[in-house]
Amino acid sequence: MAKPNYQFEKRQRELEKKRKKDEKRQLALAAKESAAGSDTDSEQEPAVVDSDVPGTTTSS
Repeated sequence: MAKPNYQFEKRQRELEKKRKKDEKRQLALAAKESAAGSDTDSEQEPAVVDSDVPGTTTSS
Protein backbone atom coordinates (compact mmCIF):
# COMPACT_ATOMS: atom_id res chain seq x y z
CA MET A 1 0.00 0.00 0.00
CA ALA A 2 1.28 3.49 -0.89
CA LYS A 3 2.26 5.95 1.80
CA PRO A 4 0.27 9.19 2.04
CA ASN A 5 2.12 12.26 0.81
CA TYR A 6 1.55 14.60 3.74
CA GLN A 7 3.82 17.32 2.37
CA PHE A 8 1.76 17.57 -0.81
CA GLU A 9 -1.49 17.73 1.15
CA LYS A 10 -0.07 20.42 3.45
CA ARG A 11 1.15 22.48 0.50
CA GLN A 12 -2.27 22.27 -1.14
CA ARG A 13 -3.93 23.48 2.09
CA GLU A 14 -1.45 26.35 2.31
CA LEU A 15 -2.08 27.35 -1.31
CA GLU A 16 -5.84 27.29 -0.71
CA LYS A 17 -5.46 29.51 2.37
CA LYS A 18 -3.28 31.92 0.41
CA ARG A 19 -5.78 32.05 -2.45
CA LYS A 20 -8.66 32.77 -0.08
CA LYS A 21 -6.66 35.46 1.72
CA ASP A 22 -5.83 37.14 -1.60
CA GLU A 23 -9.50 37.04 -2.64
CA LYS A 24 -10.55 38.68 0.62
CA ARG A 25 -7.85 41.32 0.20
CA GLN A 26 -9.01 42.06 -3.36
CA LEU A 27 -12.64 42.36 -2.22
CA ALA A 28 -11.64 44.69 0.62
CA LEU A 29 -9.60 46.87 -1.77
CA ALA A 30 -12.49 47.01 -4.23
CA ALA A 31 -14.94 47.95 -1.48
CA LYS A 32 -12.57 50.59 -0.14
CA GLU A 33 -12.08 52.11 -3.58
CA SER A 34 -15.79 52.15 -4.38
CA ALA A 35 -16.53 53.77 -1.00
CA ALA A 36 -13.97 56.46 -1.76
CA GLY A 37 -15.98 57.43 -4.86
CA SER A 38 -13.44 56.30 -7.42
CA ASP A 39 -15.71 55.59 -10.40
CA THR A 40 -12.83 55.20 -12.87
CA ASP A 41 -11.58 52.01 -11.18
CA SER A 42 -14.98 50.34 -11.55
CA GLU A 43 -14.37 49.98 -15.29
CA GLN A 44 -11.54 47.48 -14.74
CA GLU A 45 -12.23 43.80 -15.21
CA PRO A 46 -12.49 41.67 -12.06
CA ALA A 47 -9.59 39.40 -11.15
CA VAL A 48 -9.74 35.89 -12.61
CA VAL A 49 -9.97 33.15 -9.98
CA ASP A 50 -7.63 30.23 -10.58
CA SER A 51 -9.90 27.20 -10.14
CA ASP A 52 -7.43 24.74 -11.67
CA VAL A 53 -5.99 23.78 -8.28
CA PRO A 54 -6.60 20.04 -7.84
CA GLY A 55 -8.64 18.92 -4.85
CA THR A 56 -10.66 22.14 -4.55
CA THR A 57 -14.32 22.79 -5.09
CA THR A 58 -16.11 26.01 -5.93
CA SER A 59 -19.14 25.35 -3.72
CA SER A 60 -19.26 26.41 -0.08
